[in-house]
Amino acid sequence: MKFDTAYSLSLDDKLSIYDVRELNFDETAAYDSEQDSFLCPNDACRGAFDTGNALGTFNAKNVNYVRTPHFKNKTSTRHIEGCRYASTHKAAAGENDDEREDNFPSEWVLTRRQYPRKPAPAGTEGSLPQAHTKVPSPQATPSHGASDHTPDKTSVFAHPVECYVSNIDDKDTLKRMPLKIGDHTATYWAFFKKIEYLQDNKGLIYWGKIKAIKDYTSSFRIDFEKKVWHDKKPYSVNVYLSKKLIDNYRKRTAFLEQIKAAASSERSLYCFFYGVTPELKQVPSKKNPEQTFGVFSANIENLDHLIIREAPRVE
Repeated sequence: MKFDTAYSLSLDDKLSIYDVRELNFDETAAYDSEQDSFLCPNDACRGAFDTGNALGTFNAKNVNYVRTPHFKNKTSTRHIEGCRYASTHKAAAGENDDEREDNFPSEWVLTRRQYPRKPAPAGTEGSLPQAHTKVPSPQATPSHGASDHTPDKTSVFAHPVECYVSNIDDKDTLKRMPLKIGDHTATYWAFFKKIEYLQDNKGLIYWGKIKAIKDYTSSFRIDFEKKVWHDKKPYSVNVYLSKKLIDNYRKRTAFLEQIKAAASSERSLYCFFYGVTPELKQVPSKKNPEQTFGVFSANIENLDHLIIREAPRVE
């Protein structure tokens, strides 16, 4: 049984697994999902049981994740009669690993979601309450899943990317599902643009297979395999990640671990990014600084809006 969201006991709010992963890697947030308890997102169902009736998670803390992790029922998890989150069969181990993401958010919010902590009752510091029979508090953010229905918004870039990648062989769905980013609304199919066609339109989510990642110790350059044709000539494409950008990133440790592993990996990896459009620039030649050559390049401005991952379905 796949859960779109689950109720976090420590945050008194409903989280997607993408939210959980954000919190696990955020060095500015004192959060560890292993110390939290996740309960059924159905308010009526959750209120019928105590806090020991929790869900499980898997793959939620793996930095170099390949698939989207999920919440799941434990063998001991109980649900009220008629709850749509009750398992109708006993899933085999790892069965949910390869499920495509069918929870399509209709809006990707560019402002990062805030996760206010629930005040701990007096005398229970460092521990979770032992009983819970109420519905989520009114201050829970409704746009991020304050009901047990599929949330229609997300602030985590990995969510729309997973929707696109895992459904790449279902173009009809991608051309039908709407997505809003800022003031622009289009379909998933229209918003995701292969890097070699970046001149077609600005303000899209560009993506492509990585040719190489140049590790400059404190900064990185991602070179794409495909080239852009401009004035009947092929030009290389790259994006640059500055030292300042990385040093100020709230998920710096996890990001450095991932990109360094990607730089030395022999696997086929892909880069998805949003917020900048590579432009044609003249770069000095290393062999002869007086000469220049053209390249489509851009400086990434927000690491929350860049993902490096495997994407076997797009081949």
